[in-house]
Amino acid sequence: MPTDDPFSLDPARTALVNVHWQHDIVTADGAFAPFFAESVHRHGVIGTTRELVENFRNAGSLIVWARAAFQPGYPELLLNTGLDHAIKDFGALIEGGVGAQIIPELAPGDDEPVVSHPGTSAFPNTALDAILRRRQIDTVLFTGVATNVTVEGTARDAVNLGYNVILVSDACAAATDEAHEATLATFSLLGTIASAGDIQRAPLQRQKDGQDAALTQSHALA
Repeated sequence: MPTDDPFSLDPARTALVNVHWQHDIVTADGAFAPFFAESVHRHGVIGTTRELVENFRNAGSLIVWARAAFQPGYPELLLNTGLDHAIKDFGALIEGGVGAQIIPELAPGDDEPVVSHPGTSAFPNTALDAILRRRQIDTVLFTGVATNVTVEGTARDAVNLGYNVILVSDACAAATDEAHEATLATFSLLGTIASAGDIQRAPLQRQKDGQDAALTQSHALA
């Protein structure tokens, strides 16, 4: 579901936030492999995200990584959702364990912030908003898994916090293609849906005189 509308990105005001590229979530031997591994592999989203990350590094843009991680016994979990119970039942995403680590194909750079969080958004009770505002970011792109859970949850919070948001459609995956596509269709009312190719073709324009980065497209709520 790529956009047909032109837009440009100011690398100094744009951040790439990568959500839950962790062993337990996206690999074939991870705790959540029955849900996500096949889709991640079939759509090649790790390779797409890796290329996007390298392009953003070369442009000097801010790159942030969001990960879910829990202390033994899961004291952070509220256990008010089926997902919370599944994390505990599977023994997944334990802090310090391999399952909670970001996969080596997408290893964060030494100067790239990593935020850890327990819920379905990477904003509450983390430094993510402060990190973005400190760099005067106004546009945030998202990659990750699952499109319809923490990627969407974090992206919606970003919209409510006043950021321009772009979901990179082919750098995200969900348990089913239907769930992925439904999220993209719904989120198109709130932000921009663009492919990695769209992003890589977008002009990188540093704004002068303190002007905001120019995403020339806008979406009005119908």
